[in-house]
Amino acid sequence: MAGHSKWANIKHRKGRQDARRAKVWSRCSRAIIVAAQQGGADVEFNVTLRYAVEAAKAANMPKDNIAKAIKKGSGQDGAAERYEEVRYEGYGAAGVAFIVDTLISNPQKTAPEIRALFDRGNGKLGQSGSVSFGFSHQGMFFIDASKVTEDQLMEIALEAGADDILEDGGLFQVTTPPAEYLTVKGALEAADIDLESAEITWTPQTTISCDTKVGQQIMRLVDALDDHDDVQAVYHNADLPEELLEQG
Repeated sequence: MAGHSKWANIKHRKGRQDARRAKVWSRCSRAIIVAAQQGGADVEFNVTLRYAVEAAKAANMPKDNIAKAIKKGSGQDGAAERYEEVRYEGYGAAGVAFIVDTLISNPQKTAPEIRALFDRGNGKLGQSGSVSFGFSHQGMFFIDASKVTEDQLMEIALEAGADDILEDGGLFQVTTPPAEYLTVKGALEAADIDLESAEITWTPQTTISCDTKVGQQIMRLVDALDDHDDVQAVYHNADLPEELLEQG
């Protein structure tokens, strides 16, 4: 990111999500349900389910809730509701690119609602693939640089399948292909390395620097999308002003 670190943006997003814990748990539950529907209830053989369970644990979702979601998704509780993965792409103010991942049960209802949120946010919903080419899908970890040396981290992470390690504002940023995310995460945890952040994300290849006015418009659109019940995650390529990130 120009002007400040990726960590500043991630910490800002996580802080806002933590304030909505019930919402986060609901999203985790839905992701688990979909993963179990598509690949079964065994995390050893269903990698997508393993991702979803790891994310739920990171959000401190209770084990009972996780187990119930797996049962619901695998049909063990007789539930009939099914969800579909849909990715929306579009633009916000100043041409900022957005990726919006959703899990929905009624596309005919959700699509016009997402379109309306973009319209009200001074943006426009685009076609599939219209912005995702400008993002990289990758696993990303942030680690306090005072707690591990670069040589130690390189030996562990690169051997486990990480792509790159960079120092970013007093933190090491480790990136991985999505397929290697769990292997690298397991290797870091086995070495007792504390993780400030761990996620599979869409990272912009370039960013758009925003002034305060545009930054506020972007944040309002992010919040509006994030509040939609069907939205799982919102990604964008805005480089937001530091003062807006500090507002939480």
